[in-house]
Amino acid sequence: MVDFVGLQRIVKEQLERDRSVHSVEATGDTLDQAVAAAATLLSVPVRRLEYEVTERGFGGFMGAGRKDWKIRAYERAQADRRAKKDAEEKKDTEETETPVIVDWNGEIFVRLFLEGAFLKVTPPHGKGAGVSEDAVIEALLQRGVQEFDRALVSKTVKEAAGEYIHVGDFQRNSANDSTLTIDIVEGEMKANVTVSRPGPGGRDYSPENYVNFLHSNKVYYGIRDDAIAKQVDRPVYGEPVSLAEGDRALDGRDAYIQYNFETDQNKVRLREGANGRINFKDLNIIQNVVENQPLAVKIAAEKGKNGKNIRGLLLLAKDGKDIPLPLGKNVHVGDDGVSIIADINGQVLLVNNKINVEPVYTVDGGVNLKSGNIEFLGTVIINGDVEDGFLVKAAGNIEVNGTVEKARLESEGNIIVTQGITGKGEGVIRAGHSVWAKFIENALVEAGDLVVVSDGIINSRVDAANRVLCQGKRAAIVGGQVRACEEINAKTLGSPVSGTETLFEAGYDPGLKTRMARLAETKEKVRREFDELQRNIQTLINIKRQRKALPEDKEIALADFMAQRQTLIGIIKKTEEDLSQVQTALSATTTRGRVSASAKVYPGVRITIRDIREDVRTEFKAVTFVLEDALIKATPYEETDQELMKAPDGYTAN
Repeated sequence: MVDFVGLQRIVKEQLERDRSVHSVEATGDTLDQAVAAAATLLSVPVRRLEYEVTERGFGGFMGAGRKDWKIRAYERAQADRRAKKDAEEKKDTEETETPVIVDWNGEIFVRLFLEGAFLKVTPPHGKGAGVSEDAVIEALLQRGVQEFDRALVSKTVKEAAGEYIHVGDFQRNSANDSTLTIDIVEGEMKANVTVSRPGPGGRDYSPENYVNFLHSNKVYYGIRDDAIAKQVDRPVYGEPVSLAEGDRALDGRDAYIQYNFETDQNKVRLREGANGRINFKDLNIIQNVVENQPLAVKIAAEKGKNGKNIRGLLLLAKDGKDIPLPLGKNVHVGDDGVSIIADINGQVLLVNNKINVEPVYTVDGGVNLKSGNIEFLGTVIINGDVEDGFLVKAAGNIEVNGTVEKARLESEGNIIVTQGITGKGEGVIRAGHSVWAKFIENALVEAGDLVVVSDGIINSRVDAANRVLCQGKRAAIVGGQVRACEEINAKTLGSPVSGTETLFEAGYDPGLKTRMARLAETKEKVRREFDELQRNIQTLINIKRQRKALPEDKEIALADFMAQRQTLIGIIKKTEEDLSQVQTALSATTTRGRVSASAKVYPGVRITIRDIREDVRTEFKAVTFVLEDALIKATPYEETDQELMKAPDGYTAN
């Protein structure tokens, strides 16, 4: 909160920085008198003044303690400089552009101000018609102006200078004068004036009259000379017209990073051809960059722009906040200090809100005895098959332009298999993000986001933290177990052939469920070890009680057992804490979870949503299973969100 003294200090600093300001100090019984005195000293109209209050006045009490208002007022030469600059720019424009001539006629304006009858004649433009003297005389007579200087009228018509000239007098009827009312709105940021239509012999308002009226209503800043001039020439009666508007304080925009690559790795772009198959070469998941390529630029924070209300009070604005550059691995700051440049060729990723360039390793001919196992801190592209028994680990993505056999693939990013996965019961595919493949058969597949398959999933265990999507003409899931938190969606689920068990689970993170099972298994195993150790310890303690002492080797064994028991107690405690955290996370899951088939669901399929299980006993068509009121219900088929099928740019299978 800035008080009056603070505002005064800020305005003072601004004035001192502007060398084009010419100022005077003035006093008065009231603020209006002080402003009028300053205008006289500077020989300018009041409307062209800006001022700061240096000392507030006080009317006193019973004649005692009265203080004058003191202000420092100034006229900026900036307006003249602006007009000159605009004129120069206009001249340059006229010289470079072909002028467009618009035709309009000259106009007549007759106004009855307090000082008398005023006439303004504007010249024609282009092929427009000029104003005749007879037309002007007729306009004067229509307004009740009987006494006017005929020669001056003739001169005004001839010159057509577009300025109001005092040409005569009129018989004023004050009862028919135009009246003004004012409405201060938008938190003292705008003054709306409503003007009544004058009757016969009633006066009009001049620009000075409008300004004085605004000042009398404590409006000193943002007076719109153009709006006043327009209201004088073409008055709007009976409706509010804005004649003064303050400058709102504009907070500066915060700094931000403008990325030159797709930052959302959740976008998957799949295209289905005329044959119903998906062309994985069009996924564009991997975004490759080259050394010295600009990756992003920081757009600097903006300074706030202070404002003023129509009372002349300063409104403070906030400056935008700066942010650090999101520098990760294999990037550096450019010479301009705001650009982020790639150090090496590779794949650009936004990881934990930092820009990294991961190098890409290409394996030609597939993974086999010639290449050996591959462990790489970046992206691996394999132009061939991954044969039985081999391992591929990558910190980035893994792209296989072939088939994955009974192998193991582990990636912190995406895994793309342009053909299929034939795991032969032992193949394992784990992706920190998503998995794309033509088909999955007899394999274990785990993904931190999506699993997207075109032809089908057969006798496999597939886990996805979000969705399993099986899209295409032969998109069936037959046999095995498929789990996903958000959604499982395929063309057909199960098989018409009896004896094939197909399990679907949704509504929870399968990774959490797997972790809970492993923690429970670990706890049980450690508990058994603890019980066995406890029995050994008790046996040695009983021997020691009977014999009063133990042989040295038994004493050492007892000490070792006691130390091992403490270790196991710590492990059990930590495992129970982890179990509690996982159970809490599972309980807090609010995901709806659904299992959908666009064509058929065959009997024999088992569906579990959250903790509710349902065995499908009849055939369903175009159905989505959801959990409602603790029951699994079959509802009309819900299509998957097509946005999920759009892939980020940059991936290529070539």
